[in-house]
Amino acid sequence: MEPQTADPTKSPSPSRSSSPLPSPPLSPSQAAPGPLASFVRFVVCGGGVGVLSSFAVPMVAMTMPWAVANAVITVVSTLLCTELHALFTFGTGRRAGLRRHLQSSGSAAAAYAMTSAAMFLLHTAQSAPTLLTEQAVYLTASAMAGVGRFLVLRLYVFTTTRAPHPAIHRTTLPRPLLSRQAVSTAC
Repeated sequence: MEPQTADPTKSPSPSRSSSPLPSPPLSPSQAAPGPLASFVRFVVCGGGVGVLSSFAVPMVAMTMPWAVANAVITVVSTLLCTELHALFTFGTGRRAGLRRHLQSSGSAAAAYAMTSAAMFLLHTAQSAPTLLTEQAVYLTASAMAGVGRFLVLRLYVFTTTRAPHPAIHRTTLPRPLLSRQAVSTAC
């Protein structure tokens, strides 16, 4: 097969994220995916990163306390997932930005608390659980937290419909009958 060359008559499509200017709104052909498609994408992106995180936490926990390792991995995976969700899961067409990263941090804090509590309970029940048991408990807690995160991200953080601001009704006052000069001389 011959390598394909670019057609010089067609201009390359610019990348949406390369411009420092705000991205234009999505056109109907680029509409955000529906709830089911978003959930499937969320599971693929978030689940994939979650599985990788579940392997990273015990490895990092060998060099530091488990809660600290979980916090570090949670922060890194949340930053990565927020970017993936902005670009792919919820189809915003642009990177997440600081506001969305801050908004999604609340759900990440809840996920951290949930996975830490699950691991604390596991280590309370078993003094030396196996790696497989730790993985099962961590992934179960992560899955439960993930469903909550999906709802928060879909309904609040990456929502594509914003409530319109109420219209400001401006009342035009009638022009005064007397000029300023007439009023100032009369007073």
